[in-house]
Amino acid sequence: MLNLPNSLALFRILLAPLMVYVLITPELLTDRGFHESWVSYTAGLLFVIASVTDFFDGYIAREWDQKTELGAILDPLADKMLVIGAFLGLLLIGEASIWAIYIILIRELFISGLRIIGISKGIDVSASWSGKIKTVVQMFAIGFLVMGWSYGTELLWFSVFLTVYSAVEYILAYGKAIKIKK
Repeated sequence: MLNLPNSLALFRILLAPLMVYVLITPELLTDRGFHESWVSYTAGLLFVIASVTDFFDGYIAREWDQKTELGAILDPLADKMLVIGAFLGLLLIGEASIWAIYIILIRELFISGLRIIGISKGIDVSASWSGKIKTVVQMFAIGFLVMGWSYGTELLWFSVFLTVYSAVEYILAYGKAIKIKK
């Protein structure tokens, strides 16, 4: 069912590659007479808009009782596309550490795999608070790095720490849920 929260997640899925394209193709704007800073501003604005939809699709789904199976798939997919796309774009333009991005990518792929297995076994795959905090810190890190602000690299490495922490927490919770399910 394509309700408002699911529509917002789809919108985020569409914004993610557009933001990456703007980020890695600065000539898109500079060849049209815009100052190079507008590349960061445009990519940053697209990222902020997409990030805000992440908050609202979850809020609306909970408050208006519009949670759906499609939403349970689309929301994390949209999050992954936005965050991974932004980190890969930042990596391609030399604004992010390859090791930080590697750790984040491996965690996201592994936990996404666990989620898929969990869904197939009827196990709750909701994000933990540490996972939600990790996502917020990653989004701040991306925003700081896209805009070229101070402390972007430090935020990136803090998000790597939270990424690993939330992965361990998720794996332990998943293991416990499997034991209970048996």
